[in-house]
Amino acid sequence: MTSKSLQAFNGSILVSEDNSDSRAEEVPEMGAPTTKPKGDGGNSQTPPEPESSLKSKVEALQQTLERHRGECQLVLLQDFPDPDALASAWAYQLIAKQYKIQCEIVYGGTLSHQENIALVKLTNLPAKRWGSQTLKDKDLSNYSGCVLIDSQGTTCRLMPLVQQAKIPVTVVIDHHSTQTDLKPEFADIRPSARATATILTQYLQAGLLKLDSGVGEHVKCATALMHGLRSDTNRLMQAQEEDFLAAGYLSRFYDAQLLNAVLQAYRSKRVMDVIERSLTNRLVQNNFSIAGVGFLRYDDRDAIPQAADFLVTEENVHTAVVYGIVHDEGEDVEVVIGSLRTTKITLDPDEFIKEAFGQDSQGRFFGGGRMMAGGFEIPIGFLCGFNENSEFAKKKWELFDNQIKQKLLRLISPKDNLLHQDNKR
Repeated sequence: MTSKSLQAFNGSILVSEDNSDSRAEEVPEMGAPTTKPKGDGGNSQTPPEPESSLKSKVEALQQTLERHRGECQLVLLQDFPDPDALASAWAYQLIAKQYKIQCEIVYGGTLSHQENIALVKLTNLPAKRWGSQTLKDKDLSNYSGCVLIDSQGTTCRLMPLVQQAKIPVTVVIDHHSTQTDLKPEFADIRPSARATATILTQYLQAGLLKLDSGVGEHVKCATALMHGLRSDTNRLMQAQEEDFLAAGYLSRFYDAQLLNAVLQAYRSKRVMDVIERSLTNRLVQNNFSIAGVGFLRYDDRDAIPQAADFLVTEENVHTAVVYGIVHDEGEDVEVVIGSLRTTKITLDPDEFIKEAFGQDSQGRFFGGGRMMAGGFEIPIGFLCGFNENSEFAKKKWELFDNQIKQKLLRLISPKDNLLHQDNKR
């Protein structure tokens, strides 16, 4: 990496605030297994992927793409795609293009985090939202295969529709733990990897696509990959050797000014209001900060992880959990959505959230996470709606607020499981 690139790299990446919804998946990884390899709380460094293993994966992906030359594929992202997912999907699209494969990148939820909106707009990143009406009018028979990037379908509302259309899963590339047996033709699932963007960058380095700094689309994709890598490694503070090597490669192509413009996106007034609510409502106990923020619009969902990012910076707080009831008017459903942020390396967000909230009737966990972050979604079901009645809405919120707090405090203060409002500040 040249000194000029390093200076731009440090200025654009290391000093900027982290994109909240890119860690853990701000959306929970539903259906993930309860057990996982034990370590030292995330403080160790995993060795980079062996060269022979990476080479075999690249060759296998090449063969898979060659078998599907000239076809159309549907690239599915999680409902609330983060920079890692968006950038990695774009990189896959460009790689597949070398084999005359047309890819359409889609997600079923929304982009509400200001950095994600800026990333898509400033780079013209080709990701589209498929709402209910789009799905009604869409002929899925045109697609010969489905591709899952930074996801295994458990956090994508479009996945059941793809399965109903009998579209086979062709490729899965992800860095979360294995969640379900999809039986794809090609799978590269690396829980040891810090970012899916790192995996895709390794494909680029291996020659699946030769980046050219003179091609605007390549420069923008490299910039998006740098952002995705940075976001999922907490501004590279949790990066491993392979992440730094990937960043070094991308430094030859990315646009530092463009990345800085993405990172300088301002918080909306609604996001600031939610952060203010979290400050007002927080309960601090045993170095945990817990805050319910009430009812939120679907488009403001990403304000929850941003509030958690803010609360965890408070003195004497090592872990913050923020949650609220989000109403999706398009699908007419309500869910309790929450985010966890921690600076305590011995706290495993995945285990903590799964133990706190458990599973649904089908055995799927309501949430999960990975290093330093996690998230959860709990459907409200029968109690959905009727929030125009202020008295009913108030009682409903109090019910869910108290229940969430009780489940969290059962782990935070196992000897004192009752809510103490005098601890609220």
